[in-house]
Amino acid sequence: MSLIKDKINSENLPKHVAIIMDGNGRWAKSRGEERTFGHKNAINAVRNAINACNEINIPYLTLYTFSSENWSRPTEEVNTLMNLLVETLLLEAEEIFSKGLRMHVIGNLEKLPVLVKEQLERVVELTKENTKGNLVLAISYGSQNEILEAVKNISSDVKEGKVEIENINENLFESYLYTKDFPPVDLLIRTSGEIRISNFLLWQIAYAELQFLNVLWPDFTKDIFFQCIVDYQNKERRYGLTGEQVKGQ
Repeated sequence: MSLIKDKINSENLPKHVAIIMDGNGRWAKSRGEERTFGHKNAINAVRNAINACNEINIPYLTLYTFSSENWSRPTEEVNTLMNLLVETLLLEAEEIFSKGLRMHVIGNLEKLPVLVKEQLERVVELTKENTKGNLVLAISYGSQNEILEAVKNISSDVKEGKVEIENINENLFESYLYTKDFPPVDLLIRTSGEIRISNFLLWQIAYAELQFLNVLWPDFTKDIFFQCIVDYQNKERRYGLTGEQVKGQ
């Protein structure tokens, strides 16, 4: 039993948590190993995040699995990450299904190797009827590109008469994003001590609480996740209002 978990108020949970999983390379180097060793040892941290969300019934978890910029990394590292993704999907598909989780994938999937795409599509199809929670993998994902694609598609629809310029607002814009079916992010967590967003869900984190942890991703535990939720619940979320206005509501 986790003492930290007992501090969580089940009436005030974030609906959507997003995690930038950072620090695999540094974790490996600190042990005298290659960066790929860190990626291979990060799977348990992924399980911890998924299981922690599942245990306290947070409905959406998005994991920054592979960014659009990561394609520029050394070929050997990219290949290792792609192979690891396939292996993990093969091993974890039934576990994801048995937990009642539905898996979604966002990003520019056309750039992925065929085998990776096939495995992702297989798990998405396998879990499409599940309703216990949602696991969103951001793969080959870049938020700036997502926003640009949304602008292009809206512009095309305006040109074709499908959208009136006067009707373009936040809600319409969001309907053109990869995340159109998901709630906005309430809590963004980044491990490794770095304090930056790295082109991740820029629109979706507009009012999110941001937590930057001095923990390398392979060392991430369920208790660390639970502490993030406790810290989130100790914040007063104002959405532009004063503290007095929030309390008045």
